[in-house]
Amino acid sequence: MNASPAHDRCALVAAHPGHELRIHGWLERVRPTVFLLTDGSGSTRESRVESTRRVLRDAGATEGAVFGRFPDRRFYEAVRSRDFGVFVELADELAASLVALQIDVVAADAREDYNPAHDVCRAVADAAIAIAEHVANRAIRSLDFLLVGRPDDCSNGAGVRLRLDDAALARKLAAARGYPEMAAEVDAALGRFGEEAFRIECLRPVTNGDMAASRVGAPFYEQYGERQVASGLYADVIRARDHIDPLVAALRDHALERTRCGA
Repeated sequence: MNASPAHDRCALVAAHPGHELRIHGWLERVRPTVFLLTDGSGSTRESRVESTRRVLRDAGATEGAVFGRFPDRRFYEAVRSRDFGVFVELADELAASLVALQIDVVAADAREDYNPAHDVCRAVADAAIAIAEHVANRAIRSLDFLLVGRPDDCSNGAGVRLRLDDAALARKLAAARGYPEMAAEVDAALGRFGEEAFRIECLRPVTNGDMAASRVGAPFYEQYGERQVASGLYADVIRARDHIDPLVAALRDHALERTRCGA
């Protein structure tokens, strides 16, 4: 399937710099406007934004108005403290950009119960798309892509399925290997799946089901957080029930209010 009709205006919304590497072929083909919620600094406090800027420049994509807005620590603290207003304002700002840029297609991180920032990013994108559709009075195609699962897994349906030729795959791998802050993650992904799996890019149509109802067992981020607390690195754990699910509900309620009131 083609990446997108040539006339479509596309956007990418990602929690962290580096996520664009997963759909590098799509990035080159549609040259989206890219929005980053955090700077990817993690526990190192070293921003990854400049490395992503290089990737985008080489691919011909552009920066959005929200680009590395929050240091990771600030982002996670807002989640822990249930400071929902931070994310509501972010959704409103993103929606305004989607309208101003006349965006037709939005690709954003998938919900995978792996990293809370990824799931929050999906919820922010969902709210922004709903608001933008209402304000602009037209549909916006919503897609997601896996960051942890197999990159060539299109079993849930593919709104866009790209098979990269050898040259495009080589550029994708070169971009990934040339991203110094992501070296460990890139090596792990290539070791787990092999290079050939990254030839296929699947961007899946989004169905906005109940995240909590569809969850099976404790998310990985809770298990990881518990280990970090036990080792003294974290003070507390981000929980799905206490933090993520209420935040998603707050964003959903805000989008409903905006679309009902015509704000």
